[in-house]
Amino acid sequence: MTTDIAGVVTGEDGQARCRWCEATPAYRHYHDHEWGFPVTDDRRLFEKLCLEGFQAGLSWLTILNKRENFRKGFAQFDAEKVARFGEKDVERLLADAGIVRHRGKIASTINNAQRVIELRKEFGSLAAYAWRFEPDAASRPEKITHEVLGTFTTSPQSVAMSKDLKKRGWTFVGPTTVYAFMQAMGLVNDHIEGCHARELALKARRALQLPR
Repeated sequence: MTTDIAGVVTGEDGQARCRWCEATPAYRHYHDHEWGFPVTDDRRLFEKLCLEGFQAGLSWLTILNKRENFRKGFAQFDAEKVARFGEKDVERLLADAGIVRHRGKIASTINNAQRVIELRKEFGSLAAYAWRFEPDAASRPEKITHEVLGTFTTSPQSVAMSKDLKKRGWTFVGPTTVYAFMQAMGLVNDHIEGCHARELALKARRALQLPR
């Protein structure tokens, strides 16, 4: 069932959602409870940056369906543990059919775990670093519509964060990857006006205490 709002669809449960999540129940759950809701947990932030890198050239649904396998393979994305991975771990992961077996992206995840540790020494947490790039509300469109969202692949903030991460030695963190990270982790709220999750995400952001 559709609505008269472009990009929004009403499901059998009567809830209006962003159309992109309608493929599977798991995708709808991800949309309703994760995407766009603010995150300050370092493990989840690191996981998302890594998985966005793995997604390059694929759909997020493909990665979501493999997420539990990624978590098992990468020590639940505990950066301290992943930073100690060696060649045996790389070979183990390359043999794991449950994940995306790409040597460069596996090596990037290990490298980026090491960079997380460096960021923590400087900023206290990955969260404190990442939320520095949250855009000012005044710089965002007044209404997030399907048409507006179609123009968003990067933002000035995602470009800035990408450049800074690369300067610090991170890999697979281009501006588009970083913007997708910002969307998912609630640094921006790109639920379309009319989607039931939009106000829930806004409420969660209002209640959020920013990491310092």
